[in-house]
Amino acid sequence: MNTNQLIIEHVSPFNVAITVEKLIEAAKQKGWQNPAVHNLQQSLAKSGKHVLPVEVVEICKPEYSGQMLEKNEERIVSVLMPCRISVYQKEDGKTYVALLDMSQMTGGMTPTATKAIHGATDESFEIVKSVTGPF
Repeated sequence: MNTNQLIIEHVSPFNVAITVEKLIEAAKQKGWQNPAVHNLQQSLAKSGKHVLPVEVVEICKPEYSGQMLEKNEERIVSVLMPCRISVYQKEDGKTYVALLDMSQMTGGMTPTATKAIHGATDESFEIVKSVTGPF
């Protein structure tokens, strides 16, 4: 994995639906919640746009989100919450998983927010790796 990359993309050995299911299950096993899954293919179809499958899985872990929302100084980072993992198919027929390396965006943040974001990023990567394999 390139550590200077803000967006990490990795091929999944599964189709989109199975990848989404496995990511949600892996997240739950690590104590994360799944507030929503956004099916962008379906949403765009309602507007007459036809795209290959794209689903965005939201995950949230109160341990980290609580640290970032308890104090006024950290609430600004709520714009990064919840964590999102995108699962999509490309024209090559393969399924891909993408997520942000949020730890690269902590410059100028408070130590509490930085620590929480690094922890959330590390665990998000672990969740994806448990489904797709090592980067």
